[in-house]
Amino acid sequence: MLNLNSTLLITGGTGSFGSAVLDRFLTSEIGEIRIFSRDEKKQDDMRHRYQALYPEHSRKLKFFIGDVRDLASVKNAIYGVDYIFHAAALKQVPSCEFFPMEAVKTNIIGTDNVLTAAISEGVKAVICLSTDKAAYPINAMGTSKAMMEKVIVAKSRTVSPERTKICCTRYGNVLCSRGSVVPLFIDQIKAGKDLTVTDPTMTRFIMSLDEAVDLVLFAFENGVSGDILVQKAPACTIGDLARAVKELFDPDNRVSLRTIGIRHGEKMYETLLTNEESANAIDLGDFYRVPSDKRDLNYDVYFNKGDTKRNPLTEFNSNNTRMLNVQQVKEKLLTLAYIRDELAAMRP
Repeated sequence: MLNLNSTLLITGGTGSFGSAVLDRFLTSEIGEIRIFSRDEKKQDDMRHRYQALYPEHSRKLKFFIGDVRDLASVKNAIYGVDYIFHAAALKQVPSCEFFPMEAVKTNIIGTDNVLTAAISEGVKAVICLSTDKAAYPINAMGTSKAMMEKVIVAKSRTVSPERTKICCTRYGNVLCSRGSVVPLFIDQIKAGKDLTVTDPTMTRFIMSLDEAVDLVLFAFENGVSGDILVQKAPACTIGDLARAVKELFDPDNRVSLRTIGIRHGEKMYETLLTNEESANAIDLGDFYRVPSDKRDLNYDVYFNKGDTKRNPLTEFNSNNTRMLNVQQVKEKLLTLAYIRDELAAMRP
């Protein structure tokens, strides 16, 4: 557990996920939290923010400049670390489409570097963050994340779980995270511009940053090395999400919704659990657990003997999960501090 003597490293820690982890654990009994990233300005902003918010606890927070692409810089930050939350990634679909090799360097090679260093230093557990776009990927970002998952599972076979447990979490859109669509909608309303919607019938999983942290902690506490853990998140249409934001921030109906068409590399719906993974997945109530394939390289036996029984689970996607209507999306949005702060700032 994250206790008094623990040291936690968060790669890509200046992002939305890193901030959510700090909000959750900086005032706990954890001994030290290290933020590893390549942007010194974001690190300095984060340092000052948490010094102001938690002056008695900010001494626990340590910042390391580096890049997951560079194994040496990862090793410099990983000495004495007990646990790692690996969140560093290129996540924007369009940028990865134009620069796919950059996604390879960060999402695939970077993950291999983090795991190599973690195993070498005897880190107790590494939880890696993936995305629904890794399931049936059609774009460069999703493909790189799918390969990242393969690296995670393969790496878990090379080390005893008693030495280093390696797990992966897979989740959908995180509401109000940096670069996500809800802050864009709010900015458009503030500027008096129409809300640009790709396709109003497109569906997406939605979850809060706190729920993203909960999933990582569930994997940390319950996952078996090599597992992929999936949360049974609800979903909504992009049209209903835009309407929910509009009803909250544009009660006078000053702007409209404008459909601009699906972008290159986008799907109409996303998948969190593929039909193939469902064959072996384990239903844990609010989560699915996808155990790793434990076969070694001597797999000739599997050509002669297979599984005749199949798990009754089937693909879990944003079209067959629990769908939220506009009112329910509004209620979910209002649970977020970001939304409440933005609404308060707009009041006269």
